Amino acid sequence: MGTTLTLNGIRNTSRIPLRPRKRGIHSATHDRLHSATVEPTRPYFRHHYRVPLAVQYPVMFSDAERIAEGKVTNLTVFGCTIECAGAAPQRTTLRVQLILPDQAQSLPVEEAEVRWVQGNRIGLQFHKVERAADFRLHGFVWDRMIERLRTITQEGFSIS
Repeated sequence: MGTTLTLNGIRNTSRIPLRPRKRGIHSATHDRLHSATVEPTRPYFRHHYRVPLAVQYPVMFSDAERIAEGKVTNLTVFGCTIECAGAAPQRTTLRVQLILPDQAQSLPVEEAEVRWVQGNRIGLQFHKVERAADFRLHGFVWDRMIERLRTITQEGFSIS
């Protein structure tokens, strides 16, 4: 008897050789990549979608010692990146007011932790957001994600 080949623990009982799948979007009839509909890929290790913002939104933040302002450069439902002149030290707890275009009122984050600092940029993780603000934040991120998907799809199918 011959040996049975396996790939990732799956036994191949057919005569078709097993090959690892390529990344991207595949055709059902051909095993080739449709590069026109795929962005350049790199490993993505986040649990939730991060929205790279085309327009930076103002933000105000404060702790016991300072009140500062900056611009939000990307956003998730669990945190954001802010560009600002006076960065707060890592592990500082802040109150944050995101000024988003979807409503006239700012979106309050009652408690956010500075997770990292790189030059004039800080990364925040949201720890405490009241329920109504959390629903609004989820809706805002969802809407930006759909806009991004539409942009990618339109750019992928356009003929230059």
